[in-house]
Amino acid sequence: MSSERIDSESKVSGNQANIPARIRRKLDIDDGDTLRWQIEDDGTLRVRVVQQHTGTFSDFEGYDGDEETDVTTDHDAWGIDTE
Repeated sequence: MSSERIDSESKVSGNQANIPARIRRKLDIDDGDTLRWQIEDDGTLRVRVVQQHTGTFSDFEGYDGDEETDVTTDHDAWGIDTE
């Protein structure tokens, strides 16, 4: 008898597998989150959950500076201190 602990199981259908609800709840996995898969040298599979950040700009009211901006030239430079 194996000493492996099994938290839950799911079957593969096509090229997809469901994440069991108990595991989704425990790890707080939600729509839009990313799963990063890694195979270790010993064959162990690791899955890391990268949660999507929501509401990052929910309170942003836009640029309120005195200086006029041009999105095509200023976009990538915003947030970088050059002084």
